[in-house]
Amino acid sequence: MKRWVQPLERLLEWGGMKRDILFLVLSGLALAASISGLLPLPFDPAWVAIVLCGAPILLEAFIGLVTAFDIKADVLVSLALIASVYIGEDFAAGEVAFIMQLGALLEDLTVARARAGIEKLVRLTPQTARILTPKGETVVPAQQVQIGDCLRVLPGETVPVDGVIRSGETSINQAVMTGESMPVDKGPGDLVSSGTVNQFGAFEMEAVKVGEDSSIQRMIRLVQSADAGKAKIVGLADRWATWIVVIALTAAVLTWLVTGESIRAVTILVVFCPCALVLATPTAIMAAIGNATKHGFLVREGDALERLASVSKVTFDKTGTLTRGTPQVIAVLPFSGWPEEELYTLAAAAEQLSEHPLGKAILRCRRQSSPAPLPPAEQFQMIPGQGVSARVDGRAVLAGNEKLLAQNGVALEEEHRAAVQDFLDQGHTVTWLAVDGSPAGCAVLADTLRPDSAVMVDRLLTLGVQPVLLTGDHENVARSIAGQLHIQEVHANCLPEDKLRHIGTLQSDGHRVCMIGDGINDAPALKKADVGIAMGGVGSDVAVEAADIALVDDEIQELPHLLALSRRMMATIKLNLTFSMTLNFLAILLAITKVLNPVTGALVHNAGSVLVILNSAFLLTWHARK
Repeated sequence: MKRWVQPLERLLEWGGMKRDILFLVLSGLALAASISGLLPLPFDPAWVAIVLCGAPILLEAFIGLVTAFDIKADVLVSLALIASVYIGEDFAAGEVAFIMQLGALLEDLTVARARAGIEKLVRLTPQTARILTPKGETVVPAQQVQIGDCLRVLPGETVPVDGVIRSGETSINQAVMTGESMPVDKGPGDLVSSGTVNQFGAFEMEAVKVGEDSSIQRMIRLVQSADAGKAKIVGLADRWATWIVVIALTAAVLTWLVTGESIRAVTILVVFCPCALVLATPTAIMAAIGNATKHGFLVREGDALERLASVSKVTFDKTGTLTRGTPQVIAVLPFSGWPEEELYTLAAAAEQLSEHPLGKAILRCRRQSSPAPLPPAEQFQMIPGQGVSARVDGRAVLAGNEKLLAQNGVALEEEHRAAVQDFLDQGHTVTWLAVDGSPAGCAVLADTLRPDSAVMVDRLLTLGVQPVLLTGDHENVARSIAGQLHIQEVHANCLPEDKLRHIGTLQSDGHRVCMIGDGINDAPALKKADVGIAMGGVGSDVAVEAADIALVDDEIQELPHLLALSRRMMATIKLNLTFSMTLNFLAILLAITKVLNPVTGALVHNAGSVLVILNSAFLLTWHARK
C-alpha cells in the first residue's frame, strides 16, 4: 500500500505554497463568478474551487486513513464536501474547500514567518575555506577542513570553522552568533566562530572545531529541532478532533433520521469541521517560537514554552550567567604614595607576556581604561603558582600572591592586609604589587555582574517568579552577588550533584523549576529542571545540548520576556480552543434548527477558523510590558 500512496504524497507536495496561492486566487474568482452568475458556462464555476482546493483535502484525508487510520479534520471536511456535492450544493462545497485552504495557507505563512529568523542561520553556513599548505593556498569545501589546518580568511569572507587567530589583526562581525551590532577587534590568540564575518584585515587561523562541532552547525541543529508538534497541548487538540468527528457524524445521522432532510445533516458536517481546533494551536506555538527567536532564544522543544508558562522558581548559576564569567580589575590600591595610574601601568606592563588568566585580565582592563601605550617588559619571568617578575622602565616589578613577595624579600605590613580585607571577605582576588623591593600596592579582581542582571531579576519578581542562586563559589561570594540582585534563596559550594538535589527538592515541594546555566557542570541540572536554558554564546557545548532553550546572544535581560511570552502563548491557545469549541456547538444547534444552510454554515465556521489563526499570528510581534 505504501508503494502506491507515495505518488499521492509527492503530488500533494508539488508546488508548495506558490501552488496554494495560485489555486486560491483561481478558486476565489470562480466562486465570485458562481454567485454572480455572469459567466454563461455549461457548469457551475464553483467546481473550479472544488477541484483545486478540495482535491488536496480529499487526498490528505485518504492518505491519513489508509496509512495510519488517522481521523483528523480532513476526514470531516471531506465528508462535508462529498455530501454537499451529492445534494447539489456545489457553491457550499467550493466555499468549504476554499476557506479551509485559506486557513491552511495562513498557517503556512505564519509558520514560515516564525521560522524565517532562525532558518537564515542555515543560509549563513560557510561553503568554502582557504587552506594554507606548503604548496600554497587552496580553496576547498568547508566540510573538508580538519582540526589543526591553517586557514586564511580575507576581508568580507565568512569564517568557515571555529578557530584561533595565529597572525593578523581584524574586526569581526559576530551578530549571527552573539547579536552584537558592533564589530569586535581580534588579534593573535583570539577565538573566532564559524558563520561570523571578517570585516577588515586578512588573518590566518588554526582550525579548532570543524564540521558538526562548529558554532554555526550547533546553532543549526538547535533550529532544526524546534518542532511545535511535540507540544502536549497539540496532542490534546488532536484527541479532541477525533471525538468531534464522531460527534458530528452521530449528530448528522440522527438529524437526518428525525427530520428526513439531508440538507440539515450536510450542514452539520460543514459547520462542525474542527479545523480551528487543530490548526490554530500549533500555529500559536510556532508564532511564539518565532517571537522568542527575535529576542535571542532558540527553542529546541515545542513543549518547552508550555512548561515554562507554569514555572514558579528560576535557579541561576552565577559565573557566566549572572556575571560576565571573566575577571575584571575593580580597584587598584596604591601604597606609600604611589600614583594609581602609574602603578596600574607598571602592573599591566609586567603582565604583557603572562599566560595566567589574572595577568591577562590586568592587561586587558588596563588597555580598556587607557589608550596610552605600555612600556616593554624586560627580563620577564613567570613563576608558576606565584606570579611574574619583570623590569619595566628600569624598575624591578613583582605581580602575584603574597608568597611571591615573601620569596623576594618583600614584607607586607598589617595595614596593607587591612586595606584589602573587605575585598577578601567578598571573595575577590588580590594581586600584590611590589616595585624595587618595596610593597607598592595591589590590584583587586572580581567576576563582575552583567549590567542587565539586576533589572532582569527585578522583572522576574514582578512576574511572581522567585530567583534562586545555585553556585559552586564560596558562601561570601554567593551572598555578595545575591545581595546586589535581591535574591533571597542562595546555595553556595554546590557540586553538580548538589544542584540536582536542590532542584529536586524544589520540584518535590510543588514548584515548576527553570534552570539557567552555561558550564559543563550545569548540564545535569539543566536536564533535571522542568525547563533548561543554556547561555549559548559563552556556554559549553554540553550545556547547550542538555538544555531545552539556548540564549544565543547571552542577553539575559530578555528572560522575563520569554516567561511572559510563554504565558501569553498558553492564554492564546486556551482562547483559541474555547472559541472554536463554542462556535462549533453553537453552529451545530443552528444547523439542526435549519437556521444555517451549508453555504452560510461554511462561511460562519471557517471564518472562525481564520480568526483564531490570525489571533495566533499576533504572538509574532507581541512584547511584554516592562
